[in-house]
Amino acid sequence: MRFEVYVEEPSMKEALEGVLPRILGADHEHRVHAFRGKAELLREIPRRLRAYASWLPPDWRVVILVDADRDDCRLLKARLLCAAREAGLEDRVLCRIVVEELEAWYFGDIEALRTAYPRLPASLGAKATFRNPDAIAGGTWEALDRELKRAGYREGLAKFAAAQAIAPHLDPERNRSRSFQVFRDGVRRMAGSQP
Repeated sequence: MRFEVYVEEPSMKEALEGVLPRILGADHEHRVHAFRGKAELLREIPRRLRAYASWLPPDWRVVILVDADRDDCRLLKARLLCAAREAGLEDRVLCRIVVEELEAWYFGDIEALRTAYPRLPASLGAKATFRNPDAIAGGTWEALDRELKRAGYREGLAKFAAAQAIAPHLDPERNRSRSFQVFRDGVRRMAGSQP
């Protein structure tokens, strides 16, 4: 089976390139396409899905992944599902929302974060602020940037470099981010490797 994955920006593409092979396993292919932001993804997805409708092979699936940011997750997902339904592909398209931003997935796997940035404290995941990665107040990017600077990484969080450093170490089974778990399980269901 082949997965065509659409994401809103290059750092998300880089992160998925690092973790998708461990989610899908060796029997599945994937290609990740990055847009230049959420607005472009939301504008272009309906057209791309209509184009797929005329030629998508039966063993191909489409995955759309977008940050919630401060949008209502249900409305955002409904908008994407509506585009899939209008293209006649709703049974072959998976729409998932990262709550709130990709960095929540990094906070969901403190061990991966610490492998990439070893000066981060081992106690980071025990802090009340970070126990539920999808509920970090004030933005997950900002929180990770602050923690990196506190740990002596003066440059703070560079999104693309962080994706390159962290994603190879993300363990799909230990990630505590609920939005990551929903993404992982949805992809595996589509691949037929999970009920």
